[in-house]
Order: sequence, then structure tokens, then C-alpha cells
Amino acid sequence: MSNVRRLFNLMARGNKVGTMNESTRKTWVERALKELPPGLRLLDAGAGEQQYKKNCCHLNYVSQDFAQYNGMGDSVGLQMGGWNNSNLDIISDITNIPEKDSSFDVIMCTEVFEHLPDPVAAIREFSRLLKSGGELIITAPFCSLTHFAPYHFCTGFNSYFYVENLQKNGFKSPTIEHNGNYFEYIAQEIRRVEDVALRYCDKSRVRIIERIAIWVILGMLRRMTRKDNGSRDVLSFGLHVRAKKI
Repeated sequence: MSNVRRLFNLMARGNKVGTMNESTRKTWVERALKELPPGLRLLDAGAGEQQYKKNCCHLNYVSQDFAQYNGMGDSVGLQMGGWNNSNLDIISDITNIPEKDSSFDVIMCTEVFEHLPDPVAAIREFSRLLKSGGELIITAPFCSLTHFAPYHFCTGFNSYFYVENLQKNGFKSPTIEHNGNYFEYIAQEIRRVEDVALRYCDKSRVRIIERIAIWVILGMLRRMTRKDNGSRDVLSFGLHVRAKKI
């Protein structure tokens, strides 16, 4: 590795802009779960590998998924490489879950809506399954790259989607938080450039001068993020939503 490349990597590590998408989302979900009173019955809808089960020890946790994704998908876009569906409580379509009406106190659905052909039908099903006063916890991208294909049907959802469809299906006006902002999202994608180029540009690598340009742009985006005053309305990593069933 050349001295210039070492210097670039050192500078890039010191600038975290665009790297906090997942960690911010996980912190928000874990806090929401911690705030729930003990003993509530919670459905983890589209649970996948149940990454938040460990945060639900104080709850009556039930996991659901359609259990068809295997980590490889159709090899298009971003794939996980492996995926464990072996520990699910319920295997079903998310729009037709075999539980009685008003069966749950809480439903959590994290990073699932973009993988549903009909996310509004899922909201209707959640409304059926939740008790009056029960809570719905959702995270989903505002914008996303193709991942888990062929089970990727929408790039993302903005706040208007949630306000419109939750209120139409028996929920009070939701509380919505943005994860990140426009500048952080652009920084995230700039950091992906070399990996995407290696895959889709005939093994083309980013040149040293281009690495320096990336570093300069990341510095600009960090500065813009510090001065940001609402660019999340244009673009962000995703939205974090909580809504009460009427």
C-alpha cells in the first residue's frame, strides 16, 4: 500500500459521516423496546434472523416471517450470503398471519416494508392483530439500493406514506423520526463507490487522485451535516415510526 493510500485511509477513518445508518437505527429500536412494560405480547413481523429478540426478554416475544429468503436470493444487488430462518415461531405471509384479532399488545416491523409487494395490506393486518391502544413500531428506508432480491419491491417510504396509511387503518397520528439527512445519505453512497465499481465496472479500482477527491467530498459533507437545518425532508437513510392503535 502506497503512502498516499495509507494517508487517505487514515483520513477517511477520522471522518464518520455516512457511516451511522445501521447503528442509529439499532439504538432507536432497542430504546423503543426497553420502554415497553414487561409482559406485553409482541409480534416481530418479518423477523428474519430475529436480531432484536435479545432485547425482548421482558416481553412475550413471537416471531413471524415468510422464510423464503436464503441469503443468496437471485444474486442481483446486495445479498447477505447466508440467512437463518430456522427459529421462527410463525411461518406465513405477513398479510395473513394465523393469529386471532387483537392478539398482540405490540407489533414491531423493522426494515421489512421495502420487501413487501403490498405494504399497505401489511398495515391492515397489523391493525387487525393489535389490541386497542396497542403500539406499532416500524423502521424502513427512505431510500435503498436493491437488496435481498428478488424480494425487493420498493426503494423506500417517506413520512406522507405513514401518515396517510396508518390513519386510514385505525391508528392515531404517528410519531416519526428521521435517521440521518441528505448529506449523510450521499456520504454513505460515496463510500460505496469502490465496491460497486469493482463489481460492475470490470474490476475497475478507484485511483489515488480519485481517493483524494472522495476524501475532500466527505469532508465537505461532514461540514454540511454539521450545519444542516432540515435536509432530512429531502432525503435520509430511513424513518423510525411509532403509532398507537385507536
